[in-house]
Amino acid sequence: MAAAETEACRSLPLALSGDRNVAINRSANAAPAKPRRRHPGPVRIWHWLNLWFLIVMLMSGLQIFNAHPALYWGSASDFDAPWLEMYAIRDSEGGILGQTALGPWTFDTTGVLGYSQVGERGAVRGFPAWSTLPSYQFLSMGRLWHFFFAWLFAGAGALFVLYALFSGHLKRDLWLSGPEWRGLGRDLLGHLRFRFPSGSGYNGLQKLSYLGVLLVALPLMVVTGLCMSPTFNAAAPWLLDLFGGRQSARSIHFLVAAALVLFFVVHIAMVLLSGPWRQVRDMMTGGRRETSASSQRRHDDDTA
Repeated sequence: MAAAETEACRSLPLALSGDRNVAINRSANAAPAKPRRRHPGPVRIWHWLNLWFLIVMLMSGLQIFNAHPALYWGSASDFDAPWLEMYAIRDSEGGILGQTALGPWTFDTTGVLGYSQVGERGAVRGFPAWSTLPSYQFLSMGRLWHFFFAWLFAGAGALFVLYALFSGHLKRDLWLSGPEWRGLGRDLLGHLRFRFPSGSGYNGLQKLSYLGVLLVALPLMVVTGLCMSPTFNAAAPWLLDLFGGRQSARSIHFLVAAALVLFFVVHIAMVLLSGPWRQVRDMMTGGRRETSASSQRRHDDDTA
């Protein structure tokens, strides 16, 4: 009995070694990871749809804003205490000046905000004609444009979030790892020095900005927009209370829109500075195919 046990113990390492060899051979013979494009099809479609959705919503939103070019905090319009207001005054010589008041500060914005040219004549209006849809004052048409594209935008956004969750795009391409969180300062410094990674993946700063837009700014735009709907207010009055009232929701809606415009400007600047032809081509065609491993190695080389 003892001899049999001794023989079994001697053969055990050989068996384990054989199992390891089989595992190694199976790993070596396994099919390589399927190459994937830098920007998958759903990402590209959502990107270009969002571009036009947001342009139309921004311009029609400014048309709606021009009907009452002032913003307040709270549940009602306190005409004596707007935190932002655009208006016109007459100077000592009878001329008309555009004014923009931001809190306690007032700026002369003649020709752009408060008073600007519409065709061959001047007009008292918040934003100029070239920035609104329609260009002339037409509130009801502006609302139609805005609400129609807002529903398209919300629907496309919901579908994209579902795709990002179930396809792994959110976790694989957008979620920050521990080293990426710790490297945000380095990424910011690199962007300020106009040193951009050449790899196909996003760096930590890009991921954080895209997550902020996808998970914070865009949902906030939708929810605060719904807060300005009387029908929705009747169905969910608690939402207005959450934002501190209709006028607070309108102000937050405006501020988030301004933040998205700033993001758009910085995004375009980064595209122009880091190789516009390659960036636009990749967002239209998907870019070159590569495996996740090669993409990670290139990203590591860029951040080393």
